[in-house]
Amino acid sequence: MAKVIVGMSGGVDSAVAAYLLKKDGHEVTGVTLRTWQAEDGSESRCCDIDDARRVANVLGIKYVPVNCTLDFQKYVVDPFTNDYLRGMTPNPCVVCNRYVKWDKLLYYAKALGAEYVATGHYAYIKKLENGRFTVKKAKYSQKDQTYMLYRLTQEQLASTLMPLGGLSKSEVRSIAENAGLPVASKPDSQEICFVADGGYADFIESAAGPDAVKEGDFVGEDGNVLGRHKGIIHYTVGQRKGLGIALGRPAYVKEIRAETNEVVLGGESSLYRGEIVCGDLNFLSIPGLTPGEKLECTVKIRYQHAGQTAVIEAMENGLARIVFSEPVRAATPGQSAVFYDKDECVIGGGVISGIK
Repeated sequence: MAKVIVGMSGGVDSAVAAYLLKKDGHEVTGVTLRTWQAEDGSESRCCDIDDARRVANVLGIKYVPVNCTLDFQKYVVDPFTNDYLRGMTPNPCVVCNRYVKWDKLLYYAKALGAEYVATGHYAYIKKLENGRFTVKKAKYSQKDQTYMLYRLTQEQLASTLMPLGGLSKSEVRSIAENAGLPVASKPDSQEICFVADGGYADFIESAAGPDAVKEGDFVGEDGNVLGRHKGIIHYTVGQRKGLGIALGRPAYVKEIRAETNEVVLGGESSLYRGEIVCGDLNFLSIPGLTPGEKLECTVKIRYQHAGQTAVIEAMENGLARIVFSEPVRAATPGQSAVFYDKDECVIGGGVISGIK
């Protein structure tokens, strides 16, 4: 039995994680990381302190709310804003997990003398024969969250427990209801936790200032001007709806050119690409790849992507070229490409920086 710090968001998943660990005999302390507060006083949907405290009271465990808004601003909010202004579509949760959630939870675990931290993520922690730690896909693929965890470090994984890897969402809710947890029927949050009502463009304009977002040209694949757009932050690769332009034919965002403030439109077939380049690499199951070394695996290019077989080739300057066995649809700069082995364990991943 161990002392465990459980990251409690105020939702049902982290509540059940805390319940299961206490049931197994661990000494559990709940910690909620207060990551964001808007000017109107509203909190991030990932730090519902009131609900988390109610759960802790029902479970009879210690509970501590922790303020980490400055780190969240530095590592998550500012890069999120800057990436959109550069024509990218970032994954803020991936960055938050590495640099805010796990960093802070492990800090308080050390301060409180706890051996482990735990979360309500749907995934397994696995120690491989080579001694390295990785995450393995959850039993129920529709809830698997390994895509969001590929940037964790070996130290972070070695000190982490994830009790929900083998459970379905309905089983988690049933456990919460039977345990009398007040969040048993609380709906899941589907949007970016610090952006109200999914209005990320308004958030970015407010954060960066109105002068940072300028109108520009929609252009075709041939370079001809097709119309005007309202600012590149309003668009992402693969988007069809909400373009505000009528061409008499279906049009999709093929590319965003921040340097010229242009949004390139094309037909759906133009979205399919056979090769991408990734940077900001992080490896879990292996130490890494040397330049020129190749590795065959399955690659997911977005959270809901089923994955596609590909060959990764390490390049110079910390980059990797990924060549797919079949073209993938709407690979998007700023999104993560995550590499999986045949056992559904994460090899590593990186941020998409180029598309060919």
